[in-house]
Amino acid sequence: MHEILAPGLYIVATPIGNLGDLSPRAADILARADLIAAEDTRVTAKLLRHIGTERPMIPYHDHNADRVRPRLVARLGSEAIALVSDAGTPMISDPGFKLVRDARAAGANIVTLPGPCAAVAALTLAGLPTDRFLFLGFLPNKEKARADAIAEVAAIRASLIFYESGPRLGAALAALASGLGDREGAVAREISKRFEECVTGTLSALADRYATETPKGEIVVVVGPPGEAARPQVEDLDALLREALDRLPIAKAAKEVAAATGLDRHDLYTRALELRA
Repeated sequence: MHEILAPGLYIVATPIGNLGDLSPRAADILARADLIAAEDTRVTAKLLRHIGTERPMIPYHDHNADRVRPRLVARLGSEAIALVSDAGTPMISDPGFKLVRDARAAGANIVTLPGPCAAVAALTLAGLPTDRFLFLGFLPNKEKARADAIAEVAAIRASLIFYESGPRLGAALAALASGLGDREGAVAREISKRFEECVTGTLSALADRYATETPKGEIVVVVGPPGEAARPQVEDLDALLREALDRLPIAKAAKEVAAATGLDRHDLYTRALELRA
């Protein structure tokens, strides 16, 4: 007989494809939970059948989260509730973070069970720098909004990770190539499944490939960081510092220009002192 699970919220990562990736600990929690809050109960029912159990479930997704969340939080003091998404780690491109926030405010016990995440799995497949990366979810549908979103992250010196769908992939890659330049990229799909693949190349080459090809399955796009930025000329640097000094104290001005140029903040502080004098 299973030991009764302590009341609280259990954040459970589920497989992104291969059901064998469900951890024994995750399977145990799902089998003992009083209730499972699931993005799609039909998808989660298949997972429960795989581990040979049935549990009460309640749908919890973008369209009903605001209505269902208070009821879930009210039950956390006396029941063990498992939060799952259709695939991967909850709260990565789904509304789960609000449930965690409200559960914590209510003083509920919160436990996380780490596991599969498509964004991180794709990053490991891509062969692109992993020391710094930024997850951006899905790009906007509309062309202007998509271009603006890309422009916001163009200067960030990190690998970028996006989720995408097959019908939108070609347009998204073309927009990335236009907004970021011809960086190295990768398109990973069907991760952990039989037909897993990761296609790498420049963004323009990938955009050409998928301009007429519509791949199936869940897709993750990884884009490498920009190349080394040219060091600003002394005159340009002084101009940046003077503009910042017009608005900010010396230390904050040096910090702002350091973030913009990648130069040493202490060196910039010394130069700012000279300019202010």
